[in-house]
Amino acid sequence: MSIPTSTRVEPQQGPVVAHSGVRATMAEYLERVRGGDVGSLPALLGLVVLVAVFSALRPEQFTNAFNLANLINQSAAVIVIAMGLVFVLLLGEIDLSAGFTAGTGGAVMAILLTRQERPWWLAVVAGVLTGAVIGIFIGLLVARLGIPSFVVTLAAFLGLQGVLLELIGEGGSIPVRDDNLLALNNDTLPVWLGWAMVVAVVATYAFVSLRKAQRRRQTGLASTSMQVVVAKIVVLALLLGLATAYLSQERSRNVALTSIKGVPIVVVLLVGLLVGLNFVLGRTAFGRHVYAVGGNAEAARRAGINVQRVKLACFVISSSLAAVAGLLLASRDNGITPSTGGASTLLYAVGAAVIGGTSLFGGKGKVMDAVVGGLVIAVIINGMGLLNQPSSVVFMVTGAVLLVAASVDALSRKRAAATGRV
Repeated sequence: MSIPTSTRVEPQQGPVVAHSGVRATMAEYLERVRGGDVGSLPALLGLVVLVAVFSALRPEQFTNAFNLANLINQSAAVIVIAMGLVFVLLLGEIDLSAGFTAGTGGAVMAILLTRQERPWWLAVVAGVLTGAVIGIFIGLLVARLGIPSFVVTLAAFLGLQGVLLELIGEGGSIPVRDDNLLALNNDTLPVWLGWAMVVAVVATYAFVSLRKAQRRRQTGLASTSMQVVVAKIVVLALLLGLATAYLSQERSRNVALTSIKGVPIVVVLLVGLLVGLNFVLGRTAFGRHVYAVGGNAEAARRAGINVQRVKLACFVISSSLAAVAGLLLASRDNGITPSTGGASTLLYAVGAAVIGGTSLFGGKGKVMDAVVGGLVIAVIINGMGLLNQPSSVVFMVTGAVLLVAASVDALSRKRAAATGRV
C-alpha cells in the first residue's frame, strides 16, 4: 500500500542543533526545578539570606574584609572533608570516620615534622598517605566483605580516636612551627597574584566553555546559545572580581606592625581541588560510574561496572581528602591535639555536603555542593558568634538548617519520581 503524500515524512537534511537563548535556558531550568531537580539552589538562596541578615544585624563586623577572610580560613578544613564525603554520599554510603582521619593524618605529619625533623613536604606526603591507607582499609571492608559503611566507619571513628590519643598522649599536643605549613591556612597571596589567579580562572573557564559549545555545534548536538555561555563567563568574572577586590583591601588592625591584604592562600588549594574533583566526576568514566553505582548498584554491575572497585576508590578519595583537611587544621591551630578532627568537625562536614545539595540517597550531587554547604555553615557559626549567641543556639540553628536540607532532598526526589525525572 502506498503512503499518502500528506503523511509522508521527508528525511532531515543534516543534523538539527538546538540553540537556546537566555530566556529559554531560564525557562528550562525553572522547569527542571519544578520537576524536582533543585540541585544546590536552596543552599544558594539560604546563603544569600543568611549573609543579608547578618550584614543587616552586624554591618561593621560581618561585612568587613577581615571577617570575610577569617570565615574562609575557618571553613576550609570542613569544606575539604565535605568534598571527599560527596564521593561517598553519591554511592549512598556514609563515612563517620572522616573527622578523626583528618586528625590522624595531621598527627603523622606533625610527628615527622616536629619530633623527627623531616622536611615539610615529606611530612605532608606521609600525612596524606595515612589517609589513603585508612580509606583502603574501610573500602575493602565495605566493598569486599559487604559490611555496612555505617558500622565500619563508626568502628573506625572510635579506633582512630584511640590511635590519635596513642600518637599524641593524653592531654598532649604536637606543635607545628614550619613556616610553609603555617602559611597554608593563615597567610595571604600578594595582591597581584590574587588578581592573576582570577584572570587565569576566568580565562580557563571561558576557553573550556566556548570550546565545548563549539564542538557540540560542529557535531550536531544540542548546544547552549553563545549568549548564555557569555553570560556565565561575565557573571563568574564579576563575582570573582568583586571578592578579590574586597579581599585586596587593607584589613590589618595595626598597619604599623603588619599589613594584611590579599586572597587567603588556602583559596588556591580549594579552587584546585574543586576544579580537579569536578573534572573527575563530570568528565571521566570513573565519575560516570560513581553516579551509576549510586543510582542503582545492581544495574551498574550488570552493565559491566566494577562496583567494588568504585566503592573502594571513593572511600580512598574521601579519607585522603580528610587527611588534607587535617593539614589545614594543623596549620590553622598551629598544632595537633587529641581533639583535632573531633567534636563537631565531622558533623559539620556531613552537614555541608547535604545542605549543599548532595543527596543522602545516592546518585545526586556535585563537589560544588560541599563548597556552598560549607559556606552556609561557616556563615551561621560566624554570624551567631558576632551576635554573641551561645553554642547551644548555634547547634540548634545548624541542626534545623540540616533538617530542612534533608527534607528538601526527600521532597525533591518524590517530586522527581512523580514527574518521571528519575
